[in-house]
Amino acid sequence: MSHDRRSVLDLPVDGTVEPEEFIAAAMDWHFGSTTGSPFWLERAERLDFDPRRDVRTFDDLRLFPDVTRELRDVPAADLVPRGYGDRAGAVVGYYESGGTTGAPKRLPLLADWADRIVAWTARNMDLRGDPRGVDWLALVPTGPHLFGELVRRQARLRGGLVFTIDLDPRWVRRCIADGRTDEASRYSAHLVEQSADVLRTQDVGVLCATPPLLERMARDDELVGLINKKVKTIMWSGTHMDRDTRRLLREEVFPDVRLHGGYGSTTMLGGVDERFTASADGPCVIDPYAPYITFQVVQPQDRVPVPFGERGQVLINHISRGVLLPNNLERDLATRTPPPPGVLGDSLADITPAPAFDDQVIVEGVY
Repeated sequence: MSHDRRSVLDLPVDGTVEPEEFIAAAMDWHFGSTTGSPFWLERAERLDFDPRRDVRTFDDLRLFPDVTRELRDVPAADLVPRGYGDRAGAVVGYYESGGTTGAPKRLPLLADWADRIVAWTARNMDLRGDPRGVDWLALVPTGPHLFGELVRRQARLRGGLVFTIDLDPRWVRRCIADGRTDEASRYSAHLVEQSADVLRTQDVGVLCATPPLLERMARDDELVGLINKKVKTIMWSGTHMDRDTRRLLREEVFPDVRLHGGYGSTTMLGGVDERFTASADGPCVIDPYAPYITFQVVQPQDRVPVPFGERGQVLINHISRGVLLPNNLERDLATRTPPPPGVLGDSLADITPAPAFDDQVIVEGVY
């Protein structure tokens, strides 16, 4: 089915489109003189190919350079496509990466993309049977981080309010990198104490937390009892969770609560969900939100895909009306896994951080 090229970028959350049609529409928009962002229009003059002519398939996205390092210095306003017109009305805010690989990278969150990714997540929660009309407790970073903004929107869309705990993951990471592990531990305890007060006094139906904080909560018998009594769903993301910990939390610590994970980043402009699975001790498999967010698992040296079942580095393409960020090599490692039928790219299993990335040692704290 043929669509108007611009409408292809605005399909319903569950809408489908031929990949080539989607790519053509994205290239027309992001490299059109009246619609593209100042960043990409300027960059197009230095590319050795014509995106509107030469980029026709998802494989062709490999032609693009990985520009994510430049996001540390680019004026954030230059990343907003001109086609939106009033920037103040179109942009929710500017959000930063966690800074694990150097100075933070910054990207704009466009309102239409925020609506899309939140609606898609809400649809997935409905398919799982997660509750509506309940309040949330979120132990996730806010401020310059995207995670907290999206959680607030998810709770509101599903008819709930969200209780938040202040969390500065950069301070924890700095403490760990400086060898001040006791200080990092005290800060984590401070976060968990605040969450305990909310759980004692409020009716919380959904708990959203990073794995390190969730594991710390699991060591407190009172908190475990409150969560099993009140919470219907635990959603974790932000850092990796190994298979044994996931099984333990699901089967022994929180047996009365539905627990599922996600994988996200600022350069992905959101997160994607764990595949539906009944196996608590199987791998945590993450499926893409194609065609907007797609993955490949590659050898980092040449970005050639590894065989299915092998481990490699995660490469991400984000393509939406608001942002074009193709061929982005992330810091994470994963096992390449076949995607669901008809879905572009790879799925990811058993995601872990690489030991180092961009010449920086990776330090995970609470996020």
